[in-house]
Amino acid sequence: MKPEMFKGKVCVVTGASSGIGRALAIKLAEMGAHLALSDVNMEGLAETKTLLPGTAGNVLLDKLNVADAKMIAAYAGHAEKALGPADYLFNNAGLSRVGAFQHTPLESFEKVMDVNFYGVVRMTKAFLDQLISTKGTVVNISSVFGMIGYKGQTHYCASKFAVRGFTETLRQELEELGVGVCSVHPGGVATNVARNAEVDHLPNNGKTREEMNAEFDTLAKTSPQKAAETILKGAARRNPRIMIGADSRIISLAYRLFPKSYNKVLGAYTKDKVLD
Repeated sequence: MKPEMFKGKVCVVTGASSGIGRALAIKLAEMGAHLALSDVNMEGLAETKTLLPGTAGNVLLDKLNVADAKMIAAYAGHAEKALGPADYLFNNAGLSRVGAFQHTPLESFEKVMDVNFYGVVRMTKAFLDQLISTKGTVVNISSVFGMIGYKGQTHYCASKFAVRGFTETLRQELEELGVGVCSVHPGGVATNVARNAEVDHLPNNGKTREEMNAEFDTLAKTSPQKAAETILKGAARRNPRIMIGADSRIISLAYRLFPKSYNKVLGAYTKDKVLD
């Protein structure tokens, strides 16, 4: 990846207060991009700004709830006025929950879909005219759970499958308009997304929340910094599908080789470390 690919480009990053979003912001700043950074957590967003190198272009910080359609519609115009039309849109904001569908309130399911899926749709719609004008690229963060189902993650898997389907179809529609569309599928990345997940119901395997967090930490082999590097390389090349981490590639392969029994194959691979 050549640094000049992002130098002077207007890059919009949601969920930039921590994790992959923060790492993307730092990497883009190193390459001289102009940044529109947003999150619901303004304290974390302010901390992200203090970590940006002096090579960054103009930086815009805003509190943004991607579940709020009116806020997003206003934000797109606000960002364009401050920085110019977007060249790259990184739809990174998201949340996770834990709980079997039987024991999960519909309100919890709807909340996950509203942030993880409709947040991506709303942001893409709001910035689409800008991206068409710049022949830019939209990068949507799905997950390996956008390719496989996983017990205790019905809401999260549904939202990430939806992001994948939306992204892959959007790519076909926007290709003739010169807009790149990338779907990102991280495996285990060492962020707080799992640790901060709300719990609707703990799995019936005797594990405490603390044990589940510790086990996720053992599986989260990829750093946010490495994930950001891989995402930016893929975005610069307009790769249709960007896999993050060796585990994501193993999971993808298992699904393709064993479409009916991948859960058993992967259960043996992970030894049921996170959810049983």
